[in-house]
Amino acid sequence: MLQFLVRRLIGACVIIFLIGAFTFFLFYTIPQDFAELSCGRNCTPQNIEVIRENLGLDKPITSQFWEFMAGIVNGRDFSQGHCSAPCLGVSFDTGEFVWDSILDRFPLTLSLTLGGLVIFLFLGLGSGLLAAWKRGTVVDKAVSGASIVLSSFQIYFLGPIVLGIFVYRSGIMDNPKYEPFTENPIAWMVGMLIPWCVMATIFTAQYTRMARSTMIEQLQEEHVRTARAKGMKQRYVFFRYAWRGSLIPIVTILGVDLSALLSGAVVTEFTFDLAGIGRLAVDSSLTKDLPVTMGVMLFGAFFILILNIVVDLAYAYIDPRVRLS
Repeated sequence: MLQFLVRRLIGACVIIFLIGAFTFFLFYTIPQDFAELSCGRNCTPQNIEVIRENLGLDKPITSQFWEFMAGIVNGRDFSQGHCSAPCLGVSFDTGEFVWDSILDRFPLTLSLTLGGLVIFLFLGLGSGLLAAWKRGTVVDKAVSGASIVLSSFQIYFLGPIVLGIFVYRSGIMDNPKYEPFTENPIAWMVGMLIPWCVMATIFTAQYTRMARSTMIEQLQEEHVRTARAKGMKQRYVFFRYAWRGSLIPIVTILGVDLSALLSGAVVTEFTFDLAGIGRLAVDSSLTKDLPVTMGVMLFGAFFILILNIVVDLAYAYIDPRVRLS
């Protein structure tokens, strides 16, 4: 298991470096004066030269790339002060360190992602297991039909409908807003409940169908039929033998969907007017704030890689063949 984890971490470091190099050279090929972008309106040529020197834009591009990558590990010095590692540069728009801006927005996006994840896993796996347990009955047909209908919805379509019904029309709930969990856990949960439920609705349908199909497939396996032939109770066989085997493809799909949840946070945050990482990425693109855009891309890639490593470890725990290989 340790060798498996070390290989995955080394691979993640290589991928992060390649993504950093790709984004850096991609953005720096844009025919735009970054010093002018950072200077803003009514900027004099003298100010532009000072900013170009402070940002290191007067150096060769290879030296700029080395300083950028080294700053992620060791930090860098700017006119605003020392940027501690991991340093992703200074925002052209606000003059703040990019890493500080990301950390300020990240708790909202993390809350949005994890809350939706917990809800759709609980509902999706639970309804899928119920449909497999009641295969061929009215319950199975109702659950399968509902999952097909719900899978056709999108966040930007379902979100305004839910807001119109529960917020603007009936007034049962307030507009979604983020409150730090450490300050007020109840307000944190209530403020994020509508976005969680909307995101969970979209993903629950997929996991319902997945859990049902994989569970039915596992019930046909030889080791499950052998357990039944030994006289074991149906419920014990269902959860002890078939359930664990059905988790393998679900965990595999979960690694992909975690990335989709993070990228889908852009749509969710705009739909519910929440200021998270996704909103920061879009705003920085609109204002041509390239350091922030690059920082968000690198941070998103790093976070997705870490999540995939966690999913791989869970996969190795479920399937011993992965550990042996």
